[in-house]
Amino acid sequence: MTMANKNNGCVLWLTGLPASGKSTLAEEVCKVFESKGLAVEHLDGDKVREVFPQTGFDRASRNDHIRRMGFLASRLEKYGVIVVASFISPYQESRDSIRGMCKNFYEIYLNTPLEICKSRDPKGLYKLAMEGKILNFTGIQEPYEPPQQPQLVLDTSTLSIPQARDRILDLLYSVH
Repeated sequence: MTMANKNNGCVLWLTGLPASGKSTLAEEVCKVFESKGLAVEHLDGDKVREVFPQTGFDRASRNDHIRRMGFLASRLEKYGVIVVASFISPYQESRDSIRGMCKNFYEIYLNTPLEICKSRDPKGLYKLAMEGKILNFTGIQEPYEPPQQPQLVLDTSTLSIPQARDRILDLLYSVH
């Protein structure tokens, strides 16, 4: 991605288990684009659910929610915005749907081991899920379907956030 080209929108879709580092990494990527004066928008699963708390966690509700966010991302992309989306998005079918909506879609899989994510557990959600106090929790009661053909795979248990951020930027520079 040529930083001089301010009309080159794209969608960077960060997917992975809860506590894999999606939101933290997305924020760091956004800071780089903002510092270059580029139009960037961070769509984050937790922040969106604060606005739409009635969104369910069963498979159909999750797929609908992710497709809605994908549609929003595609519209922003059309107008030259770099969209950095951080959503668990556990199902391949919804990620494939988003890929079909977007012109420049990059699926970035945070392949951080479940045990590492559990040990991080910043909000205590894994603990609550394992106690049965949260149902339909991805990685405990619900599956996570790893991407079949992501453009980039990162393990935040072996990479620092700056290293992971730089790999994302390298990916964009190599294809644009």
